[in-house]
Amino acid sequence: MAFADRLTVGQLSENPHPIWHRLRAQAPVVYVPALAGWVVLSHPAASAVLRDPATFTVADPRFSTGQLFGPSMLSTDGAEHARFNAAFAPGLRLGPVRTRFAEYVRAETIRLLTLRQPERTAELRSQVAAPLAVSVMRMLLGLTGIEPGVLLGWYAAIVAGVDRISAGQDAGADAARAHAELSAQLGAAIAERRTALADDSLSIDETVANAGILLFGGIETTEAMIALAAWHLLQAPEQSAAAAADPELIPAAIEESLRLEPAAARVDRYTTRATAVAGVSIPAGELVIVSLAAANRDPAVFEDPDSFDLLRPNANRHLAFAAGPHYCIGAHLARLETATVLAELLNRSAWLVPAETEPPRGLIFRKPTAVTVRW
Repeated sequence: MAFADRLTVGQLSENPHPIWHRLRAQAPVVYVPALAGWVVLSHPAASAVLRDPATFTVADPRFSTGQLFGPSMLSTDGAEHARFNAAFAPGLRLGPVRTRFAEYVRAETIRLLTLRQPERTAELRSQVAAPLAVSVMRMLLGLTGIEPGVLLGWYAAIVAGVDRISAGQDAGADAARAHAELSAQLGAAIAERRTALADDSLSIDETVANAGILLFGGIETTEAMIALAAWHLLQAPEQSAAAAADPELIPAAIEESLRLEPAAARVDRYTTRATAVAGVSIPAGELVIVSLAAANRDPAVFEDPDSFDLLRPNANRHLAFAAGPHYCIGAHLARLETATVLAELLNRSAWLVPAETEPPRGLIFRKPTAVTVRW
């Protein structure tokens, strides 16, 4: 039995990186039975797939978020995707993000860390990263009247629903109820002009579906991105000291963390026709899993790919935000939140508490269960 045939979901959830290295040495694309799909492992092949939506589409009824939210920028291609994207993209460009959110994100980060000041200890993921991501998304979507705990409850139910769909089940009653309640609140915010994100080119249902996708991504992946960046930087004392001395290095730390451990380890596509990727033939209608985690550690692109190097010259070639038409629309906002948290931690001379910190895990969305810091 071949090595790929023996792999389990559990192994790929714990530490997939040595596995991807071993498989990539055999071929840039490998069929993995445990995932029921073709896994793209090399950086060039991954980049090519992501930039070819005509051959590798998200517009497939098996796409999990499409089943739950309906058509959105995440589950459509071509003209429909461009229409959805154009309605939301202007408010998430770098200039508007900085103007609207920089002061708010910094104030909210300081508030959350101040709450932990008596102990001078924080479990960063649950006590800082997640509340910050929720607060920012409430503001972004005009949901400031909704208690953060309620929003988190909807989000958790929706994430569980997506996981159920990915496992071949229905979304479940909790996810359906959460989606309905969230949709009602988003619809009201849109009708009352409490959110300036979307223009009038979309229907209310289309705007709600896309706003729901933004909420999902803006909490899950941003929370993970913050926790992972702190985990990588603070366990490298010499490099964290360098970033503390020169804050201009913080963006480099973020890009290197994104390269080493993207919050979304994979993105899925489906072949619209029989094709070949890096010389590997794939039939029509097949699941193609682009492993962003594997592509980002391709030794043909990144020297010493498993190490955290603050001065890596090409770290920004990573694919953590994907590439092509589905490049992450919220990348600027996620970077702003992560940079702000790192800056405030470094200002406090924070350090990692290894005994209370766990490495990242997860099949699709990877993050540490806990990242404890002290200052």
